[in-house]
Amino acid sequence: MIFDFLLYSFNSLKARKTRTLLTMVGIFIGIAAVVSLISLGAGLQKAVESQFAAAGTDKIIVQAAETGFGPPGSTALERLGEDDFKVIKSVNGIKTAAKRYVRAVNVEFKDKSRVEVLTSLPRENDARELVIDAAGFELIQGRMLKTTDKFKVVVGNSFHTEEKFPRVINNGDKLQLNGYDFDVVGVLDKAGNPQLNGIFIVNEPILEEILDIDDEADLIIAQVTSVKDVDKTVENVKKALRKSRDVDIGKEDFSVETPQQTLDSVNTVLNVVNIVLIGIAAISLIVGGIGIMNTMYTSVLERTREIGIMKSIGATNGEILSIFLIESGILGLVGGGIGVFLGVGFSKLVEYGASVALGPNLLLAEVSLTLVIGSLVFSFLIGTVSGILPARQASKLQPVDALRQ
Repeated sequence: MIFDFLLYSFNSLKARKTRTLLTMVGIFIGIAAVVSLISLGAGLQKAVESQFAAAGTDKIIVQAAETGFGPPGSTALERLGEDDFKVIKSVNGIKTAAKRYVRAVNVEFKDKSRVEVLTSLPRENDARELVIDAAGFELIQGRMLKTTDKFKVVVGNSFHTEEKFPRVINNGDKLQLNGYDFDVVGVLDKAGNPQLNGIFIVNEPILEEILDIDDEADLIIAQVTSVKDVDKTVENVKKALRKSRDVDIGKEDFSVETPQQTLDSVNTVLNVVNIVLIGIAAISLIVGGIGIMNTMYTSVLERTREIGIMKSIGATNGEILSIFLIESGILGLVGGGIGVFLGVGFSKLVEYGASVALGPNLLLAEVSLTLVIGSLVFSFLIGTVSGILPARQASKLQPVDALRQ
C-alpha cells in the first residue's frame, strides 16, 4: 500500500516538473546554506584549536591593558617593563620567560617603502627557544638569527611569495628598517596564522637601537613548570604583578592569559556567529516550507475531482491524507538532497580556496554523516509539516461535492 502511495505521489510530482522544481528552491537553498555553514564552522573551529595546540598548553601570555587597535602593547597606557619581566621570571611555577617587542616599522626595499610589523627575538638562548617554539617559526630559506647577529633580519613568508615590493624578498637580499641597512638571512615558511606571514624579525638589542626604546615590553611569554598547575601559576603571576605595579584586584592594568582561555573566548564567538548565520539560513527553510504548503493547496484544488473519484471507489480519509503528506514529504526530502549536495560542494570549494590562499590543511570542511542525515531528515519533516493543512483539506472533501468540481 505504502509503495503504491509513493509511486502515485512521485508520478503526480513528475507530471508537474516546473512547479515541483520551483517549490523545492527555498528548501535546497536553506539546506545548502545550513550544511555549508555548519561544515565550515566546524572546520574553522578545528583549525583554530590546532593553532592553539601548536602554541602549547604550558605557555602563558602577559600583556599590558590595551586602549585601542594596534600591535600588542602598542596602545597600552602603562607598558610592561624590565621590572615586570623580572617579577614574572621569579614567580613560583615559571620555568622560563621571554620578553618580546611587536612594533610598526618603515621598511624600504627596491626604492619602495611600506609600514610593516617588526618583532624581536630575546637575548637569552632559552628565551629564544621558547619564542620560536610558541610561534612555530620554520624556515624555507636561510637560517634563524643567531644571538651574535646585529643588522640581520628574517622575513615573513608573504614578502617572499607576494610582490608587496617591486619584487619578492629572498635570502641574501638587502633592505632598510627605519633607515638602517639589514641583510636578509632567512625566510619563514608559510604559517597557519596569517599575522606571522607578514612580520620582520630582528634581535632584541637591534630593535631597541633602531627604534630608540629601552626598558619596555609589548608582551611577555612564560612557560610553566607543570601543565597541571597552569591555573595556579597564572594566579601567582597576577598576584605578583598586582603587588609590583601597586594595583588592586579588578583594576589590573595588565592581562594574563593561557592559550586555552583565549581558545575558549574564540570558540564562544565562533559559536555565536554560527548560530546567527544558521538562523539567517533557516529563513530560507521557512520560505521553502510556505512554498510547499502553497503548492500542495494548489494541487488539492486542481485534483478535487480526482480525490472525489478515489473516495467514491473506497479510498478513506486517512489514505487521502497519507497521499498528500507523502507528496509534500518528497518535495522536502528531494529539495534537502539537492541542498546537501550543493552545501557540500560549496564548502569544499571554500576549503580549496583556503588551501590556495592560506596553505594546505588549514581549513578543512567537516562534513559528517550525522550532518548529512540530519539535514535530510529535517528537510523531510519541513516538507511533511508544511503539507499537513492542505492534506487535511483534501481528506475532508465529500465525494459528491468533489465530483461536481
